[in-house]
Amino acid sequence: MGAALERIAVSALALLASAVLFGLLLIFYAGVDPLEAYALMYQGAFGSWFSFQNTLTRAAPLILVALCTALPARLGLMIIGNEGALVLGGLAAAAMGVAVSGAPSLIVQLAMAAAAMVIGGAWIALAGGLRQYRGVNETISSLLLTYIAIALMNHFVEGPLRDPASLNKPSTHSIGDANMIGTIGGADVHWGLAFGIVACLVCWVVLRFTTWGFAMQVIGGNPKTARMMGLNVGLYVLVACAAGGAAAGLAGMVEVAAVHGKANASLAVGYGFTGILVSFLARHHPLAIIPVAILLGGIGASGGLLQRRLDLPDAAVVVLQGIIFVSILASETLYGRSWRGLLRLGPVEAR
Repeated sequence: MGAALERIAVSALALLASAVLFGLLLIFYAGVDPLEAYALMYQGAFGSWFSFQNTLTRAAPLILVALCTALPARLGLMIIGNEGALVLGGLAAAAMGVAVSGAPSLIVQLAMAAAAMVIGGAWIALAGGLRQYRGVNETISSLLLTYIAIALMNHFVEGPLRDPASLNKPSTHSIGDANMIGTIGGADVHWGLAFGIVACLVCWVVLRFTTWGFAMQVIGGNPKTARMMGLNVGLYVLVACAAGGAAAGLAGMVEVAAVHGKANASLAVGYGFTGILVSFLARHHPLAIIPVAILLGGIGASGGLLQRRLDLPDAAVVVLQGIIFVSILASETLYGRSWRGLLRLGPVEAR
């Protein structure tokens, strides 16, 4: 309980520091009242049922891609190739959807999801395998694999899989309206949100209540001890990376089947990179990912309103996200410190 409260307190402190820093930036750089800006951000994210639906729609892929970082992090791995897995997952889903378009819609959707998860899982498992068996830093390799994935997507979308009818914006053939994922009830929020919530719940149950989850905790704490206990560390690394990549790939499928209807450059809009921030802010906890993704989705959804009302660039919310990320990384030094020791700036105590 104490550790959970510490995580919440430190994360809240990092968010507060980010808000203060961003407010100062608004005052001295843009000459904008930060209180007015934050009020507009709330209005654009949660102020009405329409804006809240927009926030939930943006949060849906963030929940899934955050798992791509959160699951390997349980083993001490820092995977940041979320965007690459999402892009390739979306491309695979679009290609599969076109290939089996004559089948019943449920079969098409399941085939698209399977293709996206397999490709996304294999892509991130590659980074995990390079780390485990070749000693290649997984953070660097997964980041570089992201740029390779985007290049591959552009190649196929502009080449072999291109729809000749897509002129100004190269795209694959449409999967068809019948194969699109519908919305939840009468809301304007697609089923991708439900997929993400279920995925987080399943991951939490596995990590919290199964021997597999306990083994991951042991490996993350001390891999050498885990090997001495007879655990197959390499297998756990590959499975965790593949599971995280599959979640990110499913996010790509959701973007294709619920939003775009086809694969194109719109898949690479930064959801994967924002998902890294979601995972870090949630401290890689599957359940905490859900509210954090909604918060970050709301921040992203409010960018247009800030641009219209305060004449701020639409990228202002991206700056805020960057400040939050830096604050989260800086707040890592607060863990394990007593408040008295923190004020003395003493050494970090053992947790």
